[in-house]
Amino acid sequence: MSAQMWDVVVVGGGPAGLSGALMLGRARRRVLVIDAGEPRNRFTDAMHAVLGRDGTSPAQLLADGRAEVESYGGVIRHATVSTVEHITDGFSLTLDESGADPDAEGTVLARRLLVATGSSDDLPDIPGLGDLWGRGVATCPYCDAYEVKDARIGILATGPASVMQAQLLRQWSESIIYVTHTSAAPVGEEAAGFAARGIQVAVGPVECVLAEDSRLVGVQLDGGRRIELDAIFTIPTLAPADRTLRSLGAAIVENPVGAFVQVDATGRTSIDGVWAAGNVVNPAANVPISIGAGALAGGAINHDLVLDDIARVLARSAQ
Repeated sequence: MSAQMWDVVVVGGGPAGLSGALMLGRARRRVLVIDAGEPRNRFTDAMHAVLGRDGTSPAQLLADGRAEVESYGGVIRHATVSTVEHITDGFSLTLDESGADPDAEGTVLARRLLVATGSSDDLPDIPGLGDLWGRGVATCPYCDAYEVKDARIGILATGPASVMQAQLLRQWSESIIYVTHTSAAPVGEEAAGFAARGIQVAVGPVECVLAEDSRLVGVQLDGGRRIELDAIFTIPTLAPADRTLRSLGAAIVENPVGAFVQVDATGRTSIDGVWAAGNVVNPAANVPISIGAGALAGGAINHDLVLDDIARVLARSAQ
């Protein structure tokens, strides 16, 4: 594939990336989306709390988004970025061979970059837990708790934030069981808060997650004790897929859930010409937040390109 210059290359074809690409396509920019095809929410059958699309399949949302981007001239390639480096007028990206797209290997050039590569969830190493991720095991109460309202909900503790997760989920059910696993049991005010709202505590490590006919039915603690549950909420370790951003030297900021690339309100990173949006920089970004962040970044990138267009015309005029 011969190298060609795009106004913007969007790395990542999830809600944030496609939203940014849509804004840029409508601004008549030449946009290429590089999509590895592994969105964070691919494990679930339905999204919730997405205005106008509540209950829609995440796969359907992305299919519709790709069609919209392409309708404005955007190009989408199934590939991954191997390397990225600065060049005089922007960036050079080397793409990994995909196999699904004959044009997916080679080099592409971009005046600006929008990185929306998302994150992955590292779950506790418990037999059966990962098998039910997105299908009985969840993390976000606002995304998934309504579907198990008034059911038996277990909180698989992974750290201090799990205490508040349990209190949040008490909003949806009176039957909340906090399973300590390898964490300490709540004490002091936290224990008093649990007692006041009827949140039960089960002490001990989880041996395995139980399922029947691919449906979650509970957990088994070390020693054989079984707890019947209809759903489990837990807080995985969020691992941002920010290799591209870090390789360019983007500034990093620490927050309570880890180290993330620092961005301003529009998604601009510390690297001139590079924006980022979605879970790759914001651990709290659900689908609607990611869509909004992508749209905001797309508008900001177009504004920046307009300023660059003006500067180029003035430079030519001065020659």
